[in-house]
Amino acid sequence: MTNDSKSAFIAIIGRPNVGKSTLLNQLVGEKVAIVSDKPQTTRNRIMGIKTIEETQFVFFDTPGVHRPKTRLGDFMVKSIGGAVSGVDAAIYVTQTGSKINQEDRNLLEQCRRQKLPVVLAINKTDTIKDKSALLLMIAEWTDIYSFEAVVPMSALTGDGIQELTAETSKFASEGPHYFPDDMISDQPERVIAAELVREKILLSLREEVPHGVAVVVESIKERQSGDKVILDIEANIFCERESHKAILIGKKGAMLRRIGEAARIEMESLFDTKVNLQCWIKVKEDWRNRQGFLNGFGYN
Repeated sequence: MTNDSKSAFIAIIGRPNVGKSTLLNQLVGEKVAIVSDKPQTTRNRIMGIKTIEETQFVFFDTPGVHRPKTRLGDFMVKSIGGAVSGVDAAIYVTQTGSKINQEDRNLLEQCRRQKLPVVLAINKTDTIKDKSALLLMIAEWTDIYSFEAVVPMSALTGDGIQELTAETSKFASEGPHYFPDDMISDQPERVIAAELVREKILLSLREEVPHGVAVVVESIKERQSGDKVILDIEANIFCERESHKAILIGKKGAMLRRIGEAARIEMESLFDTKVNLQCWIKVKEDWRNRQGFLNGFGYN
């Protein structure tokens, strides 16, 4: 850290399934948030940190703004408000072909009330053939909010990420770096491991089952095996119905093995060590509406 050090706290906000988590990973340069094609993949506010020379960026990925139908949904929506409060600026993510709805207007109104600078990031512009459609979209969005800048980009390919980083750097203020310069997230290993298991469930299953799943890592222990260190991880997968449990296990345990194997491989890459992952499935009926379970699962 130098005497010229700066920091910027930036919230990444927007509707579900527009690429906020993929964008966070691109901005940080490492995977710190799980990604799937399902809405409301992100449940908690997730911090990603990127230090570029004298400037440290602290990004907050947030759940997609939506109309909550459960207590879990209420928690997710409240976490968006918490992320918007106390940051230097926000990146509002939308995507090509997405029409402005009331949730967009409500969240932008919240930003307006807090006098929060907002950069509009239009995702998936690499898929547009007719650029006039992009110009029309920009006109529609800038008509409802005075954005600091509009950045067409692709969270998947990385196009526009440098321009977006340059725009957010304008909101950095002089002061210390609040985290070590090589740190990329504040999430403990236990949370990262749980989220990786949940990601593989989201990628493996369809319909309602994945949304009714919570993953809690009960223990992480290191042990020596010859000249190798092995990480023993025990995880409980909670679902809401016995029928969902059967789907998660699959025929002769095939689905659970598939989920566990995919999660283990990514954990080994991320933690840079061998991993022994053990997963158990338990039923907690209607846990998304039961505050005691929400608290126990970390949604409080």
